[in-house]
Amino acid sequence: MAEPAESRPPAATAAPDASAWTVFLVFLRLGLTSFGGPVAHLGYFRAELVERRKWLTDAAYADLVALCQFLPGPASSQVGLGLGLHRAGLPGALAAWAGFTLPSALALALAALGVAALDPGGETGWLRGLKIVAAAVVAQAVWGMAKSLAPDRPRATLALASAALVVVWPLAGLPLVLGQVLPIAVGALAGWVLFRGTPTESADPLHIGISRRTGLLCLGTLAALLLLLPVLALATQADAVRLADGMVRAGSLVFGGGHVVLPLLQAEVVPTGLVDRESFLAGYGLAQAVPGPLFTLSSYLGAAAGGTVPASLGLALLATVAIFVPAALLLFGALPFWGALRQSPTARAALTGINAAVVGLLLAAFYDPVLTGAVAAPEHVALGLAAFLALQIWRLPPWLVVLAGAGLAGLLF
Repeated sequence: MAEPAESRPPAATAAPDASAWTVFLVFLRLGLTSFGGPVAHLGYFRAELVERRKWLTDAAYADLVALCQFLPGPASSQVGLGLGLHRAGLPGALAAWAGFTLPSALALALAALGVAALDPGGETGWLRGLKIVAAAVVAQAVWGMAKSLAPDRPRATLALASAALVVVWPLAGLPLVLGQVLPIAVGALAGWVLFRGTPTESADPLHIGISRRTGLLCLGTLAALLLLLPVLALATQADAVRLADGMVRAGSLVFGGGHVVLPLLQAEVVPTGLVDRESFLAGYGLAQAVPGPLFTLSSYLGAAAGGTVPASLGLALLATVAIFVPAALLLFGALPFWGALRQSPTARAALTGINAAVVGLLLAAFYDPVLTGAVAAPEHVALGLAAFLALQIWRLPPWLVVLAGAGLAGLLF
């Protein structure tokens, strides 16, 4: 049976260098230098892959970010999987995930074994510097995406309204995840109303190479895991199975990623006796000091649940893979249908509004938690402005600005 046309990557726009190894090296550098949480990661991705390497357009990048905001799981890791898939197919998706995830996963697994000695309770000058530079990276991403995706009055108004809604949403006492999803839904409706009668740019599709049949298979696989793993864990009482069950469930139920996963992880490993509460809190503190996704806290928890060194490393690997599997299956399951939907002129009008709303989401996240968590003194503002100048005006690579900012903050703060 022939694959649907919308699921095949167009030959005319195929990536000139579809090398999974190249994708791995690019994301390994991002995994070593991307501090600051999921929103900052999106800024790093855009600076490296949209601005510098021109792998895709701002519109295509914003579409992928919007989809990942709708899906459960670690949003920045899902965006990385999508970027790797776009560049080099399924091997590229695996390479992107491995490069971005392994540095922090390995560091946290070794920390659980006592190889790394960090103070989870304090904050050093270099860690403050990393947060400040991450704020500059997010500011650059917001600035660049606003110029591209919210250049006129209606879209700029929609972006600022979305940012305001996200900022004040906690005051309503409603679930925080709705504060992330609602602006995108409002953006879609506003785009459909405002732009359906005006010409919109043709869709710039991601090169996904996944059929709808494969997408449905991915979603079915995730459903099977969620149904069978609890039964298997209850039947065997094996630590490895219980750990995998808990990680898959946590990775499937979290919207927004980042710190939202913490209560779910604690509920899966502390009451069950896999990890004690003190070890869990220590792992959370250590996770703040490493780059990459916070979901690699699972690597620490897996290693902490093991008895011997080989068992600890094996459980760390199992926990790391298990918590990210739902994110990959959800993304691969949704992309074929998302790609078909976005070809419609009506859907493209809605996506015009969604893209503006995504700019607003990034702007709100730039304020809180990125800026509020990074800047607490005038010297912090000065370092942040210098980092923004280096990124936006001098066009220095983000990894160099990260290292320089951390080093300078270590000396000054």
